[in-house]
Amino acid sequence: MRIPSRKSRIALALAGIAAALACGTAQGAAFALQEQSGSGLGNAFAGGAASAEDASTVWSNPAGMSRFTATQVAAAVHFITPSIKFSNDGSVAAGFQTLGGEGGDAGSTSVTGNLYIAVPINQQFAFGLAIGVPFGLITEYDDGWIGRFQALKSDVRTYNVNPAISWRVSNNFTIAAGADFQRIKATFTQQLNYSALLAQAAGQAAAAGQIPAAAVPPFLSAVSGLESHGNIDGDDSAWGWNAGVMWNIDDRSRLGAHYRSGIKYHISGNANFNHPSLPALPPTLAPIGAALSSAVNAAVFNGGITADIELPAIANVSYFRQLNDRWDVMADIQWTGWDKLQNLTFVRTTGAVLSSTPENFKNAWRYSVGANYRYTDQWMFRGGLAWDQSPVNDTDRTPRLPDEDRIWFSVGAQYKMSPQLKVDVGYTFINVQNASINQNAGSTAANGLLKGNYDAHVNIVSAQVSYAF
Repeated sequence: MRIPSRKSRIALALAGIAAALACGTAQGAAFALQEQSGSGLGNAFAGGAASAEDASTVWSNPAGMSRFTATQVAAAVHFITPSIKFSNDGSVAAGFQTLGGEGGDAGSTSVTGNLYIAVPINQQFAFGLAIGVPFGLITEYDDGWIGRFQALKSDVRTYNVNPAISWRVSNNFTIAAGADFQRIKATFTQQLNYSALLAQAAGQAAAAGQIPAAAVPPFLSAVSGLESHGNIDGDDSAWGWNAGVMWNIDDRSRLGAHYRSGIKYHISGNANFNHPSLPALPPTLAPIGAALSSAVNAAVFNGGITADIELPAIANVSYFRQLNDRWDVMADIQWTGWDKLQNLTFVRTTGAVLSSTPENFKNAWRYSVGANYRYTDQWMFRGGLAWDQSPVNDTDRTPRLPDEDRIWFSVGAQYKMSPQLKVDVGYTFINVQNASINQNAGSTAANGLLKGNYDAHVNIVSAQVSYAF
């Protein structure tokens, strides 16, 4: 048994704090979580790598820590309420099965959070720590829905611990770098068309002369409508890195850039199947049913699995300008390297492929603009807009991630309770473009054809408390 290093043990302990903060539903494109600060939400995260307004800059660009003269702490909580509804338009039932319903609302309210600290060491150096949730996904459909043989529940969670250090090279230029310890946990469930598996086994047995061909039709009629339940879960931990720069163009404007590396995982876990019992069969069919169900159960068995997945690199370039004593404006361009995720493949420990789903993600861009208005010395109001491109293509869209391009509409406010203490609140409405789906996961007979459209939107409310010592 391998004993973790001291560095890994410390990171695992900090990841435990992240796990306590995390239960996120993806609200960036694909399953990225943009919600990394309560202050940034009100601006749709425009200017994130250049604003450096509070300790959350440790995540968005640790070079921003050079702007602080005192230790800062920030804690944020986000309430995320997505709605994801499928409308049927020509779906086809799987073989030997009824069609089923439309799945209800696959979205549900979740809560996630972040914790940050930034500590100036001297005039040149600062240290920071960020704990948060960069990626997450939860979709869950009603039992018995049309697409149950392709997806029921999908739950992906990551927990990230990010120490960082910044170095002020000159009065106008700062560089920074950090490490990312990240842990991923994933669970996927779906139904299996057990009747179709029995039909396949019966056809093979009849072709080999092992059972009478005349017995196949009455047997299949007797075992119609049977389903198994499948559950795959796994986890892994891995390391990545990030780096940033900030240039103070003048006293009122600055430019920031930040890069966060991709992280490669070798997920290990288990696949578990709960197979149904056969109904009572006539004496002539009972031995055939016992033999065929034993063959299916032996082929679809519980056991260990692995999966290799690389979560994407992310790069931001941001601009921030204080126009006057009242107004700030900001903008951001973000690139996410989703093209590393081409398929989701689970391999048994025997080396056999259990399942492989084409994803064929493409790289995606996000553009955002925002503004702040200082109404008084205590009150500041925020606004922002963003266009968030999806990496999902129409052909390979699945019910686990029925994603499309989205537009963010954000507002927020900040109240300074004292020179040291400030509170931020933000609200965002995300309008997701309608997404079409025409998916059979490789076989209409086994999985049915899921054909129709998704209507989705998201409401997010965030709150953050920041304190400077």
